[in-house]
Amino acid sequence: MPSRTTVGVRPRLPLLLTADPDLLDDLLRLAAAAGTEVDLAPDPPAARARYGPAPLVLVGADQAEACLRARLPRRPRVVLVGRSEVDTPPWELADLVGAEHVAMLPAAEPWLVDRLTDPAGQRGAGRTVAVLGGRGGAGASVLAVGLAVTAVRTRLGTLLVDADPLGGGLDILLGWEDVDGLRWPALAEADGRVDPPTLVGALPGRGDLALLSWDRGEPVPVGAEAMAAAVEAGRRGRDLVVVDLPRRLDDAAVLALESADRVLLVVPAELRATAAAARVAAVVARHGVDLSLVVRGPAPSGLSAREVAEALNLPLAGTLRPEPGLARALEHGRAPASTGRGPLAALCQRLVAELVGSAEAAAA
Repeated sequence: MPSRTTVGVRPRLPLLLTADPDLLDDLLRLAAAAGTEVDLAPDPPAARARYGPAPLVLVGADQAEACLRARLPRRPRVVLVGRSEVDTPPWELADLVGAEHVAMLPAAEPWLVDRLTDPAGQRGAGRTVAVLGGRGGAGASVLAVGLAVTAVRTRLGTLLVDADPLGGGLDILLGWEDVDGLRWPALAEADGRVDPPTLVGALPGRGDLALLSWDRGEPVPVGAEAMAAAVEAGRRGRDLVVVDLPRRLDDAAVLALESADRVLLVVPAELRATAAAARVAAVVARHGVDLSLVVRGPAPSGLSAREVAEALNLPLAGTLRPEPGLARALEHGRAPASTGRGPLAALCQRLVAELVGSAEAAAA
């Protein structure tokens, strides 16, 4: 039986972005008062890989213009911080870099302690898992939908996000083409300026599952701001966010990738697919993301899941055996893993349990 490596939830820490030693001392003191560990970066290049995943970003006034030049993606929960005795409140820069607040010390110290005490803005925020394919047709979308359906079967409120504009639409896999609700084009036109707590309710949904997908029109560009709003809405309003990522990562996909607690790479047990997956894994690695592997059968040449994992130097999260009848069920509008039986459902049940169990352990 192939070995399995369980990857725990990576902790998200508030990010302090400043090269001002006096301001850094103040912020570290406030973090200690809040009982919160923090991550540190002296400048935007050092912060880039951690900027999206962080539950809260405190940008020092000394780095505001550098952040603007670096074109870091816009995201929620960014605070521009200065010290009133040396800094002029950077109100204009705050809007340009996407900061929601300007906090001037020492007056704002109690407010910042409250923010650092609950950096995600809500205790018990939902977790995020992202799925992408090692090559076209690897089965990543089927696994993503299977994870979402399985999570709902276990009574977890779930948001399924289709981040692949050329993937054909996850609504088709669910059989939801005619379900009314907000699609990506409407959210993209709003530049992501949507109140996160109310966004989930506007999406197509049934029961505890909500979907953000595409319509049948021409794909429209989706910015990082819109993706940030979607992920934030899922974290605040649902227990689990599942994101189906494209292999070619745009800014929105990078934000979702870096925000995920776990990232799964689906690879067929084929030599050429493994070679293609090596390129995808190398691109993902540039973003500082821990990647684990799901190997899908059949293996025409007898290539084992363990051999694929060793070739890619990735931990093996699970294997997916061939499932007769799955393709026929999808063609008839029956969502993958919806019966709770079969290899796909069994794998999804274990992966969801691991993710939720890791989250509960981290919160204990």
